[in-house]
Amino acid sequence: MSVQTAVRRKTAPDIRARKGGEPIVMLTSYHAHTAALVDRHCDTILVGDSLGNVMHGFETTVPVTLDMMILQGAAVMRGSRQALVVVDMPFGSYEASKEQAFHSAARILKETQCGAVKLEGGTRMAETIAFLVERGIPVMGHIGLTPQSINTLGSFRAQGREEASWARIEGDAKAVGDAGAFSVVIEAVAEPLARKITKEIAIPTIGIGASAACDGQVLVLEDMLGLSPRAPKFVRRYGNLGPAIETAIEAYASDVRSRAFPGPEHVYEMKKS
Repeated sequence: MSVQTAVRRKTAPDIRARKGGEPIVMLTSYHAHTAALVDRHCDTILVGDSLGNVMHGFETTVPVTLDMMILQGAAVMRGSRQALVVVDMPFGSYEASKEQAFHSAARILKETQCGAVKLEGGTRMAETIAFLVERGIPVMGHIGLTPQSINTLGSFRAQGREEASWARIEGDAKAVGDAGAFSVVIEAVAEPLARKITKEIAIPTIGIGASAACDGQVLVLEDMLGLSPRAPKFVRRYGNLGPAIETAIEAYASDVRSRAFPGPEHVYEMKKS
C-alpha cells in the first residue's frame, strides 16, 4: 500500500525566512493551467495586476478592478499546490484608508484563499501595511518604479539612477520592512541601490529589473516567454512562443480552409440502424 505525502504550500513566514539564503524564484500567473506549470518550479506565484496589460490589452494597470484580481487569483489557487500565491491589490482598492485596504485584502484572502497580498508604495503606505499585518493579512511591499502611479510618474523610467535620489527609495524600503511586510519587490532600480537596500533591510528583496543583487527575482510570465508584444528592456526572454503559436494557428486555419480538418480518424461516424 502506497503512502502519499501531503504537499505543504509555502507561507509568508517561509519566504521571510529565505532572507540571505537560496534565491526566491517568483513568476506571475493568471490562469489555472499556467499556474500548474509555474508551481513546479517557483517558490511564489504573483497574480499581478499586470493581467490588465497581458490579458485585457490595457495600456496601464490602472483600470484593473478588485473583482478581476479575485477571479484570476482563485483560478491560480486552483491550478497550484505548493507555491505561495500572492495577489496584487489593484489601484483604488487600498489607498483611501487603512479600513478600505483591510476590507479589500480580506475579500481577496477569503474569495481566493491565497496566502498574501501585495500593494505598492513605501513610506506613504507603511501605516496601512502595519494595520493589515496586525490583523492577520500577510503583505508583500512594492517600491521603486510603481506602475499604478504612472499618471504621476509620467513614464516607466528606471529609478535611483542618480545617487541624490537614493535616500527616498531607501526610506521606502526601510518603512515597508519596519511596518511588517514579509518581503518587498524592488522594480527598475539601479543595481548599486538595489544591492545596498538588500544588505540594509531585514526582509527579502525580490527584484524586477533591479539586478541579481536581490534575494529573489520576479518576471511577468508572458514577457519571459516572448508572448508580450512589448516587454521592458531588462527582461531576458527564455522562450519565443509568440511566433510558434502563430505558426500553429496558421496551420490550423489552412487545414480548415482546405477541408483537411479534422482527419478521418477523428470523425464520428453515424451508427447504422
